[in-house]
Amino acid sequence: MAIDYISKFREEYGIKSLTKANVDPNPMAQFQQWFDQALSAQLPEPNAMTLATVDQNNQPSIRVVLLKGIQPHGLIFYTNYQSRKARDLKAQPQAALNFFWQPLERQVRFEGKVEKLSADASSQYFQSRPRGSQIGAWVSPQSEPIGNREFLKAKLAQYETQFEDQEIPRPEHWGGYLLVPQVVEFWQGGAHRLHDRLQYQYQEGRWLITRLAP
Repeated sequence: MAIDYISKFREEYGIKSLTKANVDPNPMAQFQQWFDQALSAQLPEPNAMTLATVDQNNQPSIRVVLLKGIQPHGLIFYTNYQSRKARDLKAQPQAALNFFWQPLERQVRFEGKVEKLSADASSQYFQSRPRGSQIGAWVSPQSEPIGNREFLKAKLAQYETQFEDQEIPRPEHWGGYLLVPQVVEFWQGGAHRLHDRLQYQYQEGRWLITRLAP
């Protein structure tokens, strides 16, 4: 028997409106405004974002990662350089990111090229992380098959002993990426599913803004 209760879910939008007149001409500045508002609204993990990559066989893959920096020319996240996402980005250094802040009826999409951060930048951030997270970067062979959780517990004990009473260095296989957007879309929920969508495209050294149909 088919279960159709999902099709009955409805959420009516329309608290705010989004127009070319009330957005910043630079999408990164506009994103900073919206991100700050998401922080002020005390949303749970407003920096959670869906990252989409494509491997060498054009197989797409998505997962949720955490935004760790906003720069004038892009967004920063960190990961294991031996993970599936990192292998994808090595084969095809392009990706898409999506933020969804449902209580604010907002969504932001980024598409662009991805480049590694410098070793110094990655190390500086690594040293700001909690000690447990630093050790975790050494423990987990991210995306690789493991037999059980005991494997991780044993590796954790090993590295806790190894790094006892000393600063934990950043593993060479762990670091940051910067997504440099070419396309950014801001979505604001609208009544009757007539949502507002403004798309920024970077062309010939400047950002062009286009309204899209919902």
